[in-house]
Amino acid sequence: MRTLVIETATAACSVALIEGSLVLAQGHEVVGRGHAERLVPMIAALPGQGRADAILVDCGPGSFTGIRVGLAAAIGLGIGWGVEVRGYASLALLAAMGFAARPGAPALAVVLEGGHGEVFMQAFTAPPLAENGPFASRAPAAALAILDGLPAIGSGIRHLAALDAAADLTELLPRAADARLLPASFTALPPRPVYGRAPDAKTLAERGLA
Repeated sequence: MRTLVIETATAACSVALIEGSLVLAQGHEVVGRGHAERLVPMIAALPGQGRADAILVDCGPGSFTGIRVGLAAAIGLGIGWGVEVRGYASLALLAAMGFAARPGAPALAVVLEGGHGEVFMQAFTAPPLAENGPFASRAPAAALAILDGLPAIGSGIRHLAALDAAADLTELLPRAADARLLPASFTALPPRPVYGRAPDAKTLAERGLA
């Protein structure tokens, strides 16, 4: 089954067409806050304008705006094409990427930009890929203390590196094509936002007014 993957939860704007473990086509750019402008053209540049049998989208946590842009596109295309839309977590994707880059590593933590000076953090073990507790939004010092030498990857590690330059930290952004690394159990989230903390701005529906 051909799947369109949409990744907009961080500074990366990333799309891919995959079939099982095969990547048919992909696009990946670090755009910062420009997801709304870049996403649709990137999808349109894929073979068949990205048409697929299913859509997989990053639900977060991460950038509130980026998550909403990706979900809006995924849900809209899903309705237009009449296909299923499923979600995955940004932290799980980065964990899968991290273990792929570190064969044999038994555990690692993912640290994402969280806003307001905090980071989203979650630990994972492998194989098989498994969450080692829930994710949380933490101050960098608290996150570093919890790591206690555990390798960490993600977009938020710069906050930890500023406190301990000797820590095992690797900057990494999620890439849509690497969604093929996720076990099926990690690609079954409903297509709605996963927030690490309460959003700064809410839609009418999220405020219970729609």
